[in-house]
Amino acid sequence: MPLYRRVPKFGFKNINRVDYLPVNVARLEELAQQGAFEDGIVTPEILIKLGVISKARSLVKILGNGDLHSKLTVKANAFSKSAVEKIQASGGSVEVLSANQEG
Repeated sequence: MPLYRRVPKFGFKNINRVDYLPVNVARLEELAQQGAFEDGIVTPEILIKLGVISKARSLVKILGNGDLHSKLTVKANAFSKSAVEKIQASGGSVEVLSANQEG
């Protein structure tokens, strides 16, 4: 049988794919201005309580879209390079959580 008939005609779904729910730095700044974070600490559990992310997809990646002026300690599963730079430039700190510490 020819190769073009043996190859499947549908797409590939990677079973090892890790889906992150993105949260922009601008959204963290909005919430910080509203006083949503106690002691300037941001965790996935707090983001779930605030309704920023859903519990079904709790792996969080912080992206660097926007500006951050508040000093925050951000704990998430992944960070973009620009997000780390912006958080540290505002005087905050970054902590990477492992996948089994998800909220």
